[in-house]
Amino acid sequence: MREPEPLGVPLADVLLLGGTVAPGPGGRPALWNVSTGRPACLTAVAPATGEQLVSAPLADADGAWALTAAPDGVYAGTYSNAHLYRWRPGAGDEAEDLGQPLDGESFVWSLACDEDGAIWGGTFPGGKVFRFDPAAKEYTDFGQVVAGQTYVRSIACAGGKVYSGSYAAAHIAELDPATGSVTELPMPPSLDSAEGRAVYDLDAHDGRLYARIGSDLPGPLFVYDLQARAWTDEIPGAHGLTVAPPDPGGGIHLVQYGELHRYDPATRQLSSTGLTFTGKMQSVRSFGWAELLLDDWPGPSVVGTLSRGEMFRYNPATGAYAITDTGITKSPIEILALAAGDGETLYAGGFLNGGLASVNTATGATEFHRFGQTECILPASDGSVWLGLYPEARLYRYWPDRPWNSPEYSPGGPPGTPVNPEPVLNLAPHLQMRAKCLVEADGKIVVGTVPEGDRLGGGLAIHDPAAGTYRFVRHVVEDQSVFCLTAHEGVVYGGASITGGLSTTEYTRESGAVFAWDMQAGEKLWELEPVPTERSVSAVAIGPDNRLWGLAGHTLFAVDLGSQQVVRQYRLGSRSAAGSIVISRERLYVSVDNALIYRVDPYAEDDEPALVVGFVHRRLCVHSDGSFSLNRGPELFRVVPRY
Repeated sequence: MREPEPLGVPLADVLLLGGTVAPGPGGRPALWNVSTGRPACLTAVAPATGEQLVSAPLADADGAWALTAAPDGVYAGTYSNAHLYRWRPGAGDEAEDLGQPLDGESFVWSLACDEDGAIWGGTFPGGKVFRFDPAAKEYTDFGQVVAGQTYVRSIACAGGKVYSGSYAAAHIAELDPATGSVTELPMPPSLDSAEGRAVYDLDAHDGRLYARIGSDLPGPLFVYDLQARAWTDEIPGAHGLTVAPPDPGGGIHLVQYGELHRYDPATRQLSSTGLTFTGKMQSVRSFGWAELLLDDWPGPSVVGTLSRGEMFRYNPATGAYAITDTGITKSPIEILALAAGDGETLYAGGFLNGGLASVNTATGATEFHRFGQTECILPASDGSVWLGLYPEARLYRYWPDRPWNSPEYSPGGPPGTPVNPEPVLNLAPHLQMRAKCLVEADGKIVVGTVPEGDRLGGGLAIHDPAAGTYRFVRHVVEDQSVFCLTAHEGVVYGGASITGGLSTTEYTRESGAVFAWDMQAGEKLWELEPVPTERSVSAVAIGPDNRLWGLAGHTLFAVDLGSQQVVRQYRLGSRSAAGSIVISRERLYVSVDNALIYRVDPYAEDDEPALVVGFVHRRLCVHSDGSFSLNRGPELFRVVPRY
């Protein structure tokens, strides 16, 4: 094959995760966040103008949920390198890398500063709490504070104690740094179960803990009186990720049911402000107070940022409010899903930051739309495009020939423009989190899913667009997630993985399976573990020889559909990374090791697979003209083979 031709970066946007309000250059309050990207950047913007004041690259980090303000500057705890960084006044666009607090950890989920200026953090996968002493530049490891819990999702400091919130089961641990002893707080009485929930957010103000328990979706915010050692209130419908520090009257501000509210902990009363947020991007990042020094904004105002880089402000004295853009630079988005549309059209979906792009592979022209994290894309026979999203294993239907209008992510078009993409399914009630794969069969759209939380059991959702109905079958392969799908003559074939919703889920099986599902009968025909000890089957396809070809780890196999026996097997590459299989001109093209593409003749039993591409990539798809599209991180490439 020829060398891949670059087509550019089709997806770019702003994604802010953690944040804080702290002094910026010149000592004035600034909105601090980490902008997700490679590398991630610690940013500060002026709350009055949105001007970007600081953009400090965090080398080797992809992003950060964990930010905190301290007397000596602003700290960020990152992923996937799990380092701690510090910006000090006068440092300009440079942040100091303070190294990895704890060996073996890949994620710093949360940070807080105590009364003495020490920095506390929580990690994954060890579920540990650590302390950083800024004066000595020393770390102290306090270990896993709740046995068996691998995520410290949130952390707060109050009264000389450190409070940490866990996941994949909700626990709040009180650590006494002087003695190292840990006391677990009781869960709120109204919480029916801690399992499958996270203490997603923790804030400590004026002797109270504010704990939002649930997930990244809006949920209850519980109030705990540290002196009385009792839960005193529950605020429903609270958005993450934090609450604003108390105003002079002791009230805190939070987003509830899509509106900024003030909560008075003394009276337990909520009052509205009129400032509302729309769509799914309603979780605040930085959140605090600043004097804007603007004529129409007297005294302190509540200020903050949203996930896509907008900033908001509310003035209690006048009731004025606004949501405006900032100057935070967009970052390239890693491509998570690729699918070939009609002719030279290519669809690309983004990881984490999300987004959907339509690309002309001949010219490189791109149309980008802000959207959620797109796990899979299926151009259907009627011209629509089906999109599988994370979280909640959601399914959307998009019509490319109609105006884009997504009220959840990116409204567009004049008033009255129909919603497009249209939400069709939400599989969260079935305990599913990822719409992992899609296939069209017998006029139905079939979705393969991965469960939510620390559990096993993905399944199949079979949606009938004509009737507007669906059926969901969980555990279509017992205790396995469905990773890939294909269809042939009224039967859906799938590949499954022993993995669950989280890396903490304990497996009950040893090998990934393939299975056959009869669409008319509505039942599973058979199941087979083609490669013992390989955990996942990451790709399946019906070859031109009418066999089911699949990829388990780096083993390519063929299953005879009549006997349900493995009849051919090849070892390709050297690693058990997820791969893909596409078919072009009676040949299979198999991507393995995230770098190698082999050509396989399904009819030639004695021929060895031929290595045709050696190029680092993640996803691969084939167009009707026989050309291929593949990506390397956020970059898109086209390959025209020599046949």
